[in-house]
Amino acid sequence: MKEINKLSGIATPLDRVNLDTDQIIPKQFLKRIERTGFGNYLFYGWRFREDGTPNPSFILNNPQYEGSEILVASHNFGCGSSREHAPWALLDYGFKVIIAPSFADIFYNNCVKNGILPIRLNEASVRQLIKESTEHQKEVFINLEEQFIQYDTEEKITFDIDPYWKEMLLNGWDEIALTYQFEEQIAAYEKKHA
Repeated sequence: MKEINKLSGIATPLDRVNLDTDQIIPKQFLKRIERTGFGNYLFYGWRFREDGTPNPSFILNNPQYEGSEILVASHNFGCGSSREHAPWALLDYGFKVIIAPSFADIFYNNCVKNGILPIRLNEASVRQLIKESTEHQKEVFINLEEQFIQYDTEEKITFDIDPYWKEMLLNGWDEIALTYQFEEQIAAYEKKHA
């Protein structure tokens, strides 16, 4: 995984409540055996028309949000099934941060385990960011170490994150990499109990 600490970029607003994992990555694309390539199918039912051509009315097909690494969404983002393919698709597409008032618990954990920073902000802050990002491009600055976001000349908006998840994201560790931090102690234990 790649480390996340400071990130700035254009925020992409996706104002849909209860956006579930089947909408993020539809079931017909879950046959892949690797973690890559899912970005092509992210929000497939909305990004593309029935004939496979891009839907110009969907936000991700708007050129002004091209290359955005920050997604701003509404309540209960990532609900539905526990498929890990959803964060894989978001990350493969290029999103490194998702900001929302609330997330489904399993989805939240899957994001962090795969190197995406999910940020919970209060409803008013998210609504304002969605509104402003929809009206015109909003450059957002995120600082994980100090736990705040900022855009334009607005005040810093702080967010909470579990210290365990924060350390993993700051260091770019997944759970296997975290285990390797204790390699000497594990080896000593195994030698002692062989």
